[in-house]
Amino acid sequence: MNFFKIKTSWSNAEFILIKLCMASAYILIGSYFHDFFKDYYSPLFILLGITAIWFFFTWLKKMKASKP
Repeated sequence: MNFFKIKTSWSNAEFILIKLCMASAYILIGSYFHDFFKDYYSPLFILLGITAIWFFFTWLKKMKASKP
């Protein structure tokens, strides 16, 4: 399984993607039982989807670039 042995390097700016992705997931999970965020479910799901896909493709691109 060479997949787990590939090393990548990330700049601080590139961590914004994963932080946005995780933050939107945390808000969705945490606000599931609260009515205050009920109106924001659609934008949060859209933000989660976009940042998750963007992060995944950025990660794949970095893995391809760092192969020996």
